[in-house]
Amino acid sequence: MKEALQKQARKSRRKMSVRAKLRRTASKPRLSVFRSSKHIYAQIIDDAAGRTVASVSSSSKAFAAENPGKTKTERAALIGAEIAKRSLDAGVEAVVLDRGAARYHGRVKALADAAREAGLKF
Repeated sequence: MKEALQKQARKSRRKMSVRAKLRRTASKPRLSVFRSSKHIYAQIIDDAAGRTVASVSSSSKAFAAENPGKTKTERAALIGAEIAKRSLDAGVEAVVLDRGAARYHGRVKALADAAREAGLKF
């Protein structure tokens, strides 16, 4: 049990460290990415106004129906392209990536790269 609590504390500390760095550059909205074992979620958050500008997730039924049989990394790339499209439609062109406690690797990297290719500036 002690090891599980230590792991959770390390994850929380990583997450707070990333958020503290983002607060220093609060002029841009943040692209918040949450990665679970099965799905990936992305949202553009304007902290100054305290509102969510755009959001998309791989757990929605519409997304699952359109993209059956794709790997988790391929779905993350599609989510990245979709969040970029929605944020550009909302008038947000530049963001700061908030990866949370996840490393910039695998699905998080695929999402970020696809968002960049779709026209979102980091």
